[in-house]
Amino acid sequence: MAHKLQTTHNEPLTLVEHLEELRKRIIICLLSIFICAVVCYFYSDKILMLLSTSIDKFVFLKPTEAFVARIKVSFYSGLFVSMPVVIYQIWKFVYPGLLEIERRVLYWIVPFSYLLFVFGVIFAFFVVLPIGIKFLLNYGTENIQPMISIGSYISFVTIFLLAFGIIFQLPLVILLLTKLGIVSPKWLITNRKYAILIIFILAAMLTPGPDIFSQFLMAIPTLLLYEISIFLSKLVTPKKM
Repeated sequence: MAHKLQTTHNEPLTLVEHLEELRKRIIICLLSIFICAVVCYFYSDKILMLLSTSIDKFVFLKPTEAFVARIKVSFYSGLFVSMPVVIYQIWKFVYPGLLEIERRVLYWIVPFSYLLFVFGVIFAFFVVLPIGIKFLLNYGTENIQPMISIGSYISFVTIFLLAFGIIFQLPLVILLLTKLGIVSPKWLITNRKYAILIIFILAAMLTPGPDIFSQFLMAIPTLLLYEISIFLSKLVTPKKM
């Protein structure tokens, strides 16, 4: 049953008030992203230095590429830093229209989802990315020297880290599906072989490079997350099931 968006006084909002509330939340989100991106721009050199720990030096192939790379780094860093504010604004917008049980579920889903995303990004950056970069650069020879452009590297790293942040939502998703009765530990174990196939397909789609090694770097941690998800599913499944 649909329920109306309400104010704190339990009075239904009109369509105009609903749109005004949405506009307010969007403006706050955009302002927070913009302010964080501007602040991050002044630290863009340090952020680039941190991102390029596995690379000796970069080149830029277009006159504007180095500047655009700094803008990209500033924007993505600002988006990452401002994410708690963005999530909070989304929460404040949808909260009045939720049932009490839905509010209780979101109370723990939203923080854990963000923490899993952050942990996925950190794991990818400090563990997986250095190994992958080192492995790929080893394909260079005396006649084939790597010349990595700053623009392509930023795009590669951004997609790579974002993909890991999304993949690390797997335990939470399976936990929710288990609580809703859609999947069970037995079903997850029985369909493990299909899960492995799907994980490798997703790894091939999400990794920015076409090489097999990058796909394995994403698939192996995802398989481990799947096994952790089975364990968590057992914990929340009633014994009678």
